Amino acid sequence: MADQPDGIILKRHRDLEGMGGRLWIRRAIVVVFLAIPVIALFNVFGQRPDTSFASTQVASLKLYAPSHLRGGLLFSARFHIRAKQDVKDAVLLLDSGWAEGMSINTVEPSPLGQASRNGKLVFDLGHVPAGQSYILYLQIQVNPTNVALDRPQNVQLFDGSTHLLTIRHAVTIFP
Repeated sequence: MADQPDGIILKRHRDLEGMGGRLWIRRAIVVVFLAIPVIALFNVFGQRPDTSFASTQVASLKLYAPSHLRGGLLFSARFHIRAKQDVKDAVLLLDSGWAEGMSINTVEPSPLGQASRNGKLVFDLGHVPAGQSYILYLQIQVNPTNVALDRPQNVQLFDGSTHLLTIRHAVTIFP
């Protein structure tokens, strides 16, 4: 059998004598570091999209977007408008939370017009005939320094100046 290496004390380094409570502290720290990726597998830190839905006699709106995100993450949001009656001038109004601390990379298909109303994003989508759908996609990146807890990202659908419906949505952004 080989001699023990210099600087190694078998009772201390192999048998862990004298470690007492420090050994359990070390093990607890390792468990905490292992728990973070396991928790992430259950989508606690986000990016899996949620579906929100609202409907009236005139139209329905389905929002498909994540409610938990991480800094630096790229994600998509889908707004699906289904007209039950003619919507002459469909307008989507997005809370400022959709742009605050975010970089909007792409809006597809391009709306007829874009504006700001009291800090909220306005997308003029035009006419949506009865029985037809309009789908708007946003590709967004979360700025790496952005942290938020239940930041409102509500969505409102208008026909011109007539309010049709609202979807309540909020996002939590982890560092």
